[in-house]
Amino acid sequence: MPGTNLTRAEAQDRAAIVATESYVVKLDLTTSPETFRSVTTVRFTATPGASSFIDLIARSVEAITLNGESLDPATHFADSRISLPDLAAANELVVDATCAYMNTGEGLHRFVDPVDNEVYLYTQFEVPDSRRIMAVFEQPDLKATFAFSVTGPDHWQVVSNAITPQPEPAGPGTATWTFPATGRISSYITALVAGPYAVVRDSVQTRAGTIDLGVFCRTSMLPHLDADNVLAVTKAGFGFFEEMFDAPYPFTKYDQLFTPEYNMGAMENAGCVTINELYVFRGKVPDSTVERRALTILHELAHMWFGDLVTMKWWDDLWLNESFAEWASTVCQAEATEWQSAWTTFCTHEKAWAYRQDQLSSTHPIVAPIRDLHDVEVNFDGITYAKGASVLKQLVAYVGRDPFVAGLRTYFAKHAWSNTTLGDLLIELEAASGRDLRTWAQLWLETAGVNVLTPQIDSDDRGLVSAASIAQTCASGDQQLRPHRLVVGTYDVIDGAFVRTGRHELDVDGENTPLPMLIGQPRPALVLVNDEDLAYAKIRFDERSLATVLAHPRGFAETLPHSLAVATVWDMTRDGEMAASDYLPYALAVIDGERDSALLRNLLAQVHTCLVHYLAPEHRDDAHRLVIARGLELAQAAPAGSDAQLQLVTAYAALIAPGDDTTTLAGLYDGSVTLPGLSLDTDMRWTLLTGLVAAGAAGDEQIQAELERDNTSTGRERAARARASAPTPAAKAVAWACGVEDVKTPNSVIQALAAGFNRATDPALLQPYIARFLDGALGIYESRTHAIAEEINGFYPAGLAGPDLLAATNAWLEEHTDAPAAVQRVMAENRDGVARAVAAQERDRAGA
Repeated sequence: MPGTNLTRAEAQDRAAIVATESYVVKLDLTTSPETFRSVTTVRFTATPGASSFIDLIARSVEAITLNGESLDPATHFADSRISLPDLAAANELVVDATCAYMNTGEGLHRFVDPVDNEVYLYTQFEVPDSRRIMAVFEQPDLKATFAFSVTGPDHWQVVSNAITPQPEPAGPGTATWTFPATGRISSYITALVAGPYAVVRDSVQTRAGTIDLGVFCRTSMLPHLDADNVLAVTKAGFGFFEEMFDAPYPFTKYDQLFTPEYNMGAMENAGCVTINELYVFRGKVPDSTVERRALTILHELAHMWFGDLVTMKWWDDLWLNESFAEWASTVCQAEATEWQSAWTTFCTHEKAWAYRQDQLSSTHPIVAPIRDLHDVEVNFDGITYAKGASVLKQLVAYVGRDPFVAGLRTYFAKHAWSNTTLGDLLIELEAASGRDLRTWAQLWLETAGVNVLTPQIDSDDRGLVSAASIAQTCASGDQQLRPHRLVVGTYDVIDGAFVRTGRHELDVDGENTPLPMLIGQPRPALVLVNDEDLAYAKIRFDERSLATVLAHPRGFAETLPHSLAVATVWDMTRDGEMAASDYLPYALAVIDGERDSALLRNLLAQVHTCLVHYLAPEHRDDAHRLVIARGLELAQAAPAGSDAQLQLVTAYAALIAPGDDTTTLAGLYDGSVTLPGLSLDTDMRWTLLTGLVAAGAAGDEQIQAELERDNTSTGRERAARARASAPTPAAKAVAWACGVEDVKTPNSVIQALAAGFNRATDPALLQPYIARFLDGALGIYESRTHAIAEEINGFYPAGLAGPDLLAATNAWLEEHTDAPAAVQRVMAENRDGVARAVAAQERDRAGA
């Protein structure tokens, strides 16, 4: 029985029989708080006499009419499918169904704003959830036009892919919006957003003419919406992408809607982009968060061409869809916005994510075998997004920027409104560049894992280089050595600062690549392999270079080589080549004076990981006291109102534990202690209070008082996190019951509870949940939606990373070899993180 799954073979068979033409979808959103009525009319052609099926997830189906003949729902609707027998050459199907609102961030999500009790709706369909609101051939290569008709309260805004029409009265207090048909698009990028959303409107001049822009959020969030910044980034993206792709914007308008309880960053619905409401900032946020929002905006805009106008044929090219948007948005951000150091952030964030993912036991080729929808759901990962984008960056260096762009332009012109595969893009890139990319694709896209590049430098008694090369080894995956186009930078130290003395661009291939240009030259203080970060590979230092980097933690003036050096030292710590106790003083020295927001955020997270996971348990108390004391000093010394001040105070609050002096934290919270320039806004108050609760210095009375001050959905989530952070067995038990067992808890609250639950310095608080989590894991994945199961995985007691948790997780994997692949993968990745922590702890115990 298929359940809610769909295999690639089934999709191919169906596409051989069916060709879709149009959908008319009528939705009545006034029927009840739990369900809504959906009437879908589908027109499609088919092989005469053949049978097929259409997808639908619904509470019930009231009527099915195929070519004028009634089909009994009792016999034709089962397992999320409606069977379609004896098809004609031209067919019309009408399905009348009752569908359910969701509280999981999937399908049609329903949210009630606690501020004004207004209802807000939005859809999220990727991968297979458009079938939660309509009968649909749910696969990307069966494109069609979509015309929605929506009945709802007449004071709502209703937004979809096409231009919003004037509503027509439909009864007392209700209206109907009848949208024009879209162009031919895939069902997963259709969308519906409805509710009393506030909107800021503008327009942009494009090659297609004047395009109307809208920025939407809940009415209660409007005071916090900085629409001017959102629109400025959007307009910069329009101009950049139209020029780069040499193709006009393909849709009739462009709305961006910030929606609550969202599962991801954003979604590229055609002309109707939904974005996580966390990007509406209620208070001061790190500069890196504003930069990330800009990248998200540009990522989704790039998808309007790559993904929406031209769409993958099947989900095995999902990586290309997402990786291209990652690459294109970073190029745009670096070249057309204020964030000109975007490639530094890419190195700090995206590549670090890719390297982590690529060293898990679940690593897979970029072009992953996607057998069914379940495979798609678990492959939204660092390989799909970040490694793919890194490899595209390498490909651009390999073929050249101009040929790469020329190939893209031909690709869009040739395949507009259709479906493609990777091969279609490679054909155009080969034609534009003159390079054979088949071998490149095989090595980079069809194998898994990451390589390590290490300089090997010898010098004579005069200090001149006598031998120099780059050794390539494999860190993970298929043990495949790969070709790399990269830059080797050489640096000396002048007045305590690194000065680049040489730049050498070359191809690295095989086990050993000579560096003849260094022979006979004075040995550099530092050799930086992959300077400029063109290649996708982990790097190491030769002995002298490592000593130089550690001795001059703030030696770089430029952010990109600085981020590469910092990332390498951290990677050595993750790999157990450096003791966590030795990493911490280096990291604190880098943090002192760090002004790159994204890098500072990463460094603070890495210090936290060392303290919780990588230090030997017997070293943690002393290290914790050191970091807490130094962290407070750095926060107090940071420039008033600076990004560093904000991040350091936030990190300090996140590390406070029972037994620590909470005087300063409590004073900041109640106002008796001040830091010049620190904004005590609503979100900062929650940050400080959560730290006090986690240290046992505040409790439910203070949480309830703060919630009354901030009676919003975000306040509800922050209160849940604070309560779950309390260092008591009762708090952890309540968090578990609400987050894991209560099926009515919405997705965003589960996420908040999980974050608080795992904040515990006393192992006894989490110890009982090793068995409880492992015993219930299979049932969670069988009974809950994929998105909710992913959130509940946050209750895996990772704070107990050590031999006991490792042994228990390994035992689970050994005992559940027949579990669904998605569950096995998640549990294996949990295990991998613990195994890495155990190895790091052993290295730390052994000392320097």
